[in-house]
Amino acid sequence: MDLYDKSRASLLPSFLYSSSSATRSVGLERILLSRSSSSPAAEAAAAAPSPASGGAPSGSFMIQAPKEKIEMYSPAFYAACTAGGIASCGLTHMAVTPLDLVKCNMQIDPAKYKSITSGFGVLYKEQGVRGFFRGWVPTLLGYSAQGACKFGFYEFFKKYYSDLAGPEYAAKYKTLIYLAGSASAEVIADVALCPMEAVKVRVQTQPGFARGLSDGFPKFVRSEGYLGLYKGLVPLWGRQIPYTMMKFASFETIVELLYKHAIPTPKEQCSKSFQLGVSFAGGYIAGVFCAIVSHPADNLVSFLNNAKGATVGDAVKKLGLWGLFTRGLPLRIVMIGTLTGAQWGIYDAFKVMVGLPTTGGIAPAAAPAPELAQLKASS
Repeated sequence: MDLYDKSRASLLPSFLYSSSSATRSVGLERILLSRSSSSPAAEAAAAAPSPASGGAPSGSFMIQAPKEKIEMYSPAFYAACTAGGIASCGLTHMAVTPLDLVKCNMQIDPAKYKSITSGFGVLYKEQGVRGFFRGWVPTLLGYSAQGACKFGFYEFFKKYYSDLAGPEYAAKYKTLIYLAGSASAEVIADVALCPMEAVKVRVQTQPGFARGLSDGFPKFVRSEGYLGLYKGLVPLWGRQIPYTMMKFASFETIVELLYKHAIPTPKEQCSKSFQLGVSFAGGYIAGVFCAIVSHPADNLVSFLNNAKGATVGDAVKKLGLWGLFTRGLPLRIVMIGTLTGAQWGIYDAFKVMVGLPTTGGIAPAAAPAPELAQLKASS
């Protein structure tokens, strides 16, 4: 077993793998046998469970042995996409906690945190290096839960809406399907994120409120109740749904355009490392658009979660329309561009590691097996 096999086996339970890489060839032999002979012996041989499959019923799903792909749109496929979403969102958001911390404080107290550089200086002077990662635990937990729902449900809804539309309309209106699938997924994902986001913002923007999640969560609940954890849900939807729609639809479109017009080699002939580089580049470009579209709502989320009893009207009155759209925007463009590029890179790297194709681009038509092609030609 090489390193690729070991890495896959360590991340996915062994019972999901078929016991032999010969499973598909055995199944193909059964098809050929059943078509070439109508004798009772041939029918019995085609129907009998093979040792390679371990006698598993045909309706059960199995991830093929390492170096073979997970069956697309099977339960295992969605499980892998969910796991990739956890890794891509949780780790990246935790890594940019210092940027997020400065950005939130610039939105809440621009007189004190006047710029990116001065913001880091103020934080370092008041709290030291450890202060740069205040709130990293609710960030990690909240965005891991969000990532699981965001990517897992996106893949589900994209397939679901494509099936509803049918092949012709799915191809014709694919961008609308990307938008609808990502919006549907984000509605669910934000319900998972909202409580941790509320605690994170309070911990990061109110020095002395709490050290982190362990004391910040119960203190927040005592102050505002459990429903207070969802006070920012509607603004969070306002921020995250446009962000995610832009994130997925623009990424899919950008990657397709890159493979169609900028890269002379077809996607299926490019190396996996090259494809992952395209995923990062497409994600970074998409992230810039995401930051611009979702920034006003991001200012609202920070304002509402920082001030007890604050309303959207209070935020607009204090920040003004210009401030709502521009305060902290340059930093957020850098942060979200890097974040989104890294997320797509990690997500697609995980998919490649477990045997799935990278996201986006022009999918090549599946070539039939030589034996089946001969059968079709002779029939």
